[in-house]
Amino acid sequence: MKKVDWYFDFISPFAYLQFSQFKQFENELNITIHPVVFGGLLKHWGQLGPAEIVPKRIFTYRFFKWKADRLGIEYTMPPSHPFNPLPALLSCIAGNSTFEVTQEIFDTIYKEGSQPDQKKGIEKLEAIAKKHASDHSNLDEKSLKKILRTNTSKAIENGVFGVPTFVVEGQVFWGGDASDMLLDFIKDPQLFNTEEMKRISSMPMGLIRDKS
Repeated sequence: MKKVDWYFDFISPFAYLQFSQFKQFENELNITIHPVVFGGLLKHWGQLGPAEIVPKRIFTYRFFKWKADRLGIEYTMPPSHPFNPLPALLSCIAGNSTFEVTQEIFDTIYKEGSQPDQKKGIEKLEAIAKKHASDHSNLDEKSLKKILRTNTSKAIENGVFGVPTFVVEGQVFWGGDASDMLLDFIKDPQLFNTEEMKRISSMPMGLIRDKS
């Protein structure tokens, strides 16, 4: 199986939808899960989040539900979004970021529709982390946050600009709909070495927008 890294933030329903399909890849991919702070990626690359653009927010929320229905995935949006993902991210790291702890946290947020940054939701997350005790479980919040910052910095170093993102052999596959592209690359490592792929990967920008 091919070893790949998966960078995600619980704030992204796209990550939930992609993660829900991981069973399809279990015979092809050995996935290492890395919780990161999406807001940190946005800040580094100078982007706005989808929810920060009102028309895009409406479309995106509708798309999440439509896509989940098409995939046959249970999906209930929490009462408020975007939310503070820190409690969920730290709980995941406390559980050693395993598939099982990640799944339970995702299910709590997007299957049950629990608000993960409010008291009841945070209590559920803490119970999940405790259930999946690991070497990280006894770390204090400061130490868990340090791991999260390291994950986010590593993601940026690898060219990750959004979530969810797979990284394999230095190649970045962003978004819940990039899974097939990733699998094609693994089957054909020369996928990006065609003349046209090389050309479009290094072509100059034709117009640079004035951001002032």
